[in-house]
Amino acid sequence: MEIRLARTADAEAIRQIYNVEVTGSTVTFDLVPRSSEDQVAWLEARSGAMVVLVAEEAGEIVGFASLSPYKDRPAYATSVEDSVYVRADQRGTGVGRALLTELIASAGARGFHTVMARIVGHHEASIALHRAVGFETVGIEREVGRKFGQWLDVMIMQRML
Repeated sequence: MEIRLARTADAEAIRQIYNVEVTGSTVTFDLVPRSSEDQVAWLEARSGAMVVLVAEEAGEIVGFASLSPYKDRPAYATSVEDSVYVRADQRGTGVGRALLTELIASAGARGFHTVMARIVGHHEASIALHRAVGFETVGIEREVGRKFGQWLDVMIMQRML
């Protein structure tokens, strides 16, 4: 498996992995699947200091991870938020850990101070993944999201760099 920077040519594979979660799970609070144009714009918005990594196995994208601004105000500029998505048939194979480990290294190399994770409260696999690479729970936002007719908590985890 190779972990590398995403390219525009990876947009469709990333979109397919992400849209499965939009339409079938609560791991993202997006409610509308991304179009091809939306996905390319999302990738372009994360060029430079913000990064998107992909995991490629035998020529196929099997997962991706990204850094995004944590908050808009300038004082937050050294804090970023991570996202990690793994294709369903590749979960539990180490793809997520490899992506998140490299993403943390990329954040440090780009001069960020801390990485935040916002995880839907019951997503034990993501919580365990983040704990395994040094994230700590710093809070819970109660019932801040609503999807598929249910209220959802968000666990906030943090890793200092």
